[in-house]
Amino acid sequence: MESLIPNVSPAIVLSILVGLFDSCMYLVIRGVLRPHLLVVVPAAIAGAFIGQAVGARVGDPVHVGDFSLIWALVVGWVGILIVVGLASVVPSRTSR
Repeated sequence: MESLIPNVSPAIVLSILVGLFDSCMYLVIRGVLRPHLLVVVPAAIAGAFIGQAVGARVGDPVHVGDFSLIWALVVGWVGILIVVGLASVVPSRTSR
């Protein structure tokens, strides 16, 4: 009988951890909880996963197994900065 737990790639799990770490660091640096944080977390996770894929092809000086840590951190922050930039451009709603 096969295991009930599916086989998950370590890159996905590490990308989630790195993305959550980047999002928490953004929250500590910013110091204010804003509604766009709901979009920052998935953007950081997706950025970390894309960064890992880039680092696997380009090369990275810091590896955790086959996971490219530096590229994952950098592209995760790029994802966060894109969301923050878009959030600053889009006008906020004001209640009447």
